[in-house]
Amino acid sequence: MIRDIEVQLPGGETKRFGDIAPGAALVVNVASKCGFTPQYAGLEELHKEFAPQGLTVIGVPCNQFMMQEPGTDAEIAEFCELNYGVTFQLLAKTKVNGRGTDPLFKELRKGKDPEGHGGLVRWNFEKFVVDRDPADGSPRIARFRSDTEPQDPALRKAIEAALSA
Repeated sequence: MIRDIEVQLPGGETKRFGDIAPGAALVVNVASKCGFTPQYAGLEELHKEFAPQGLTVIGVPCNQFMMQEPGTDAEIAEFCELNYGVTFQLLAKTKVNGRGTDPLFKELRKGKDPEGHGGLVRWNFEKFVVDRDPADGSPRIARFRSDTEPQDPALRKAIEAALSA
């Protein structure tokens, strides 16, 4: 079950995904030297707007796409705070594809985008909306590609649906 997956926090501590995100979640693989990096600001807006309703926004740094996240976890956190005022949860830098893929992303990649495609993460700032856990323990995962802005109506609709699930 996705909520039982162990995730690594900056500094090496591990926690269950469900302890970090007990309800609905928006998980995004992020990078600080990418053309999509300004989306951090929109993700922070979503965090401020929807956290009171139970949404957890989680940024997962990844350096697999043209080495666009070269910093340490501490450098990444400082960059996010200074440049975008990020207060949402960041995890430790990890792999989202290939050998050594983080177990969380093995599950998230099962999610389908609006065109019905799942599979490998294609680029930085792919977004995964995870429903609250239903009775059967298998939350829906809605997926949005990198070019979907945080304020996109389809993404917002998926977040609202996840919060009401």
